[in-house]
Amino acid sequence: MRQESVFKALADRHRRRVLRLLRRGALSAGAIAEHFDFTKASLSHHLALLRQAELVRVTRRGQQRIYALNTSVVEEALGFLMNILDDTEKDGE
Repeated sequence: MRQESVFKALADRHRRRVLRLLRRGALSAGAIAEHFDFTKASLSHHLALLRQAELVRVTRRGQQRIYALNTSVVEEALGFLMNILDDTEKDGE
């Protein structure tokens, strides 16, 4: 897992909000944009960082790009965090 890119992507509240939206199911970029008050360029930047971190998958449907949550990478990130907790607990013994 590209831990740095995953945690960089998760560091921004707007990108976390995109991920919460995608928990409910895949959405087009236009449908995602309806939930935000910033430019298409800003949304495109946020989506690009989520794609680079592989937290989302994108498919083309005609002219639309459809974004979906990549649950395997999310699970990997959670597993990494759980390992940190486990290591911390062992260090404190």
